[in-house]
Amino acid sequence: MTQNKTGRAVSIVTRTPSLDAQSIACVVTVPTFKRPDQLLNTLHSLASQATERPFAVIVMENEAEERAGAHAAAPLFDDGTFNGIVIIAHERGNCCAYNAGWETALIEFPNFRYLAVIDDDELASPHWLENLCSTAERFEADIVGGPQVPVFAKPAHERWASHPVFAPPYDRTGPVPALFSSGNLLLSRPVLEAMPRPFLDLRFNFMGGGDSDFLSRASQKGFRLAWSAEAETQEIVPARRVERDWIRARALRNGVISTLVEKKKRRDQGFGRLRVFAKSLALLAASPLRGVVRLAATGSISTAMYPIYVGLGRVMAEFGYANEQYREPEKN
Repeated sequence: MTQNKTGRAVSIVTRTPSLDAQSIACVVTVPTFKRPDQLLNTLHSLASQATERPFAVIVMENEAEERAGAHAAAPLFDDGTFNGIVIIAHERGNCCAYNAGWETALIEFPNFRYLAVIDDDELASPHWLENLCSTAERFEADIVGGPQVPVFAKPAHERWASHPVFAPPYDRTGPVPALFSSGNLLLSRPVLEAMPRPFLDLRFNFMGGGDSDFLSRASQKGFRLAWSAEAETQEIVPARRVERDWIRARALRNGVISTLVEKKKRRDQGFGRLRVFAKSLALLAASPLRGVVRLAATGSISTAMYPIYVGLGRVMAEFGYANEQYREPEKN
């Protein structure tokens, strides 16, 4: 077991025997927790990438006891089916897993240019990695996001695809003012080298939103953001994620994260906290009207309620509310 630069415990389970670390141009990081079968599907989609860029995969197992994902993946790294490294991020939490993988990439692969991120419940389209990289080069972007297209476990749930919880924030390739998720993301090496450690703030460890905060801080540092509409991943959506209580909890959480990220952004500004609170109250006050507009446009009560729950979440965050959906991942 070793400690990375932040003092967090990381150990290497295995690495591909033929791995040529010096030649790797791209690193793909895959955090995993108790989803061995889905992890293998994700890895097979990566092995099928249509690109000439030499890349390696880092699997970050975040379940340090049973290690189901590591046990499932390690033999396929050993025999060369997949190229890269399997590690254990011993400290639980979403942010800990990402931080461990990104630090490992910097240590193990001295010449990589880009680091990509995909979750263990996603499948990469065949040109996913190439589209992310080519978009970064085309628009001289430091960070590129892509759409996570929902694939619902039950066909009857397809109607949820346009709900704000699942719909991507952009539909066209090009520069964008903000990115919010690490589920489908590309970072250039200079971003990782410039950002303070730990990369993702551990206060978001079980809530989510550490990625949104990281991307906000990177943008403030002057790093350029872009969107690649062609760099699709498919995100497998279990039936529980279309239940109304899960949708409501996710919307409230999004509001909480929005407040916390904006507070950090404005903490050095005069009356920064007061301005954030005033904005939260204004958004909550306007949310019923926005909900009525959404209801008229979509006919969906759930879609109409989304801005109301987000507004509530923003205000509740001012009083210490935190919805840690990742605390019990089997229910997430």
